[in-house]
Amino acid sequence: MPGNTNHPQPTHKRHMFRTSLQHHLDDFNRLAAQAATVERMGTALAAILDDGGKLLICGNGGSAADAQHFAAELVGRFEQERAAWPAIALTTDTSILTAVGNDYSFANVFSRQVEALARPGDGLVGISTSGRSENVICAVSRAKSLGMRTFGLLGKDGGPLKDEVDEALVVEATRTAGIQEVHIFILHFWAMLIEQTLSAQPPGQPVAS
Repeated sequence: MPGNTNHPQPTHKRHMFRTSLQHHLDDFNRLAAQAATVERMGTALAAILDDGGKLLICGNGGSAADAQHFAAELVGRFEQERAAWPAIALTTDTSILTAVGNDYSFANVFSRQVEALARPGDGLVGISTSGRSENVICAVSRAKSLGMRTFGLLGKDGGPLKDEVDEALVVEATRTAGIQEVHIFILHFWAMLIEQTLSAQPPGQPVAS
């Protein structure tokens, strides 16, 4: 029997790969123009930890996975042996998420945890590829009312979150997958910057802004 001609042929697959790779490179080339913002936000996160604060991190779907990944790099380690730093992903406790979602609404699943865990001087990192995640917006609003510093790792045009957070970094790409690829690079860079900054400075010396 003749082979199935409906499957993509090798030339088509190579074209798909090269096109995908070019989109990826284009997204990162655009990020290069925001280097100062990436560095400034990472330094601000390091300062929060250095001052004895903690980081709360939230997002939905792939951004939930990124929140957990970032928290793991800080509590565990990135590349250096050092003390653990307090970082909590608000996406992991299924009992809290389902209880709050059921008894209140899904919009409150992060803000309720912020209310329980936050102290003035802590930081909240909200991750959203659209900038329109209602539960992240609610978390940011509650965090600001409690004296936290708020940071948005966003995509597309930044959505309403761009103007809600104290500091926003918007990955101006159209493909959700492309935004997520840039987000995880940024989170890895922040983990490296925090680790190198806090591990290199003498105890008690403030982080340089």
